[in-house]
Amino acid sequence: MKPSMTLLQRIKESADYILDNISLRPVAGIILGSGLGSFAEEITILKEISFSAVPHFPAAGVEGHKGALLLGTLNDIPVVVMQGRVHFYEGFTVDEVCYPVRVMKYLGIEKLFLTNAAGGMNPEFEIGDIMIIEDHINLMPNPLIGKNEAELGPRFPDMSTAYDPALKELAGRIATRQSLKVRKGVYVGVTGPSYETPAEYKFFRIIGGDAVGMSTVAEVIVARHMGIKCFALSVITDLGVPGRMEFLTHDMVRAAAAQAEPKMAQLLKELIRICPYSADNTVHHT
Repeated sequence: MKPSMTLLQRIKESADYILDNISLRPVAGIILGSGLGSFAEEITILKEISFSAVPHFPAAGVEGHKGALLLGTLNDIPVVVMQGRVHFYEGFTVDEVCYPVRVMKYLGIEKLFLTNAAGGMNPEFEIGDIMIIEDHINLMPNPLIGKNEAELGPRFPDMSTAYDPALKELAGRIATRQSLKVRKGVYVGVTGPSYETPAEYKFFRIIGGDAVGMSTVAEVIVARHMGIKCFALSVITDLGVPGRMEFLTHDMVRAAAAQAEPKMAQLLKELIRICPYSADNTVHHT
């Protein structure tokens, strides 16, 4: 019987498959959340690969998540874009949720940009606001539980700068130049798929949260474990503020995210364009 493949073997097989289909090495990875997939229209796409075509990749199944890898350029910066993501609440393990991030590392990325739709608990927030994630509170299973692969990162990775300070500061300056109003806050990562009760929103606010969602946190933990710098934006699609809560559906979340997406895209495009990369980011066409 053929022995099962190790995590590293699976990651490298996935990365090799992708690299065999593309003539560039991306320096930036982008993960697009619910209702935010049209940001992909900003990319000069050289190759689109379905998640299901990549060996060992989980396949996205949530409405609003296309489930495709886009490889190309954004303002001449080589990028790999996840148009959609998979979630813990779909029945995937937290390792499977984070697997694409690990593969991105072996494609060559050094920075990861994430977006999500989130519910706001901060009473100053409004639906449609863009929030720069300053930090997070993880209420999901930690993706690093289990055997540690030293090639990926240390057993006990530091999380004091989960979201890169320089990228956050640069994003703030860009927003000022663009006259774009942005919020800053702490993102609480929960499993879902049920939306929060009023008591849960109150609890998340008490423990220090400004917004809550069902993604991002585990991906950032894995990225930081591997030394990838992270920056994340939340689009506030609903409010968990006393007296302002309303009945909520996924379609409503997607619609609110789509309406706010142009503002998010404006900021993210410029940040990816001007932030520094240490790797050779010249696009080599065959």
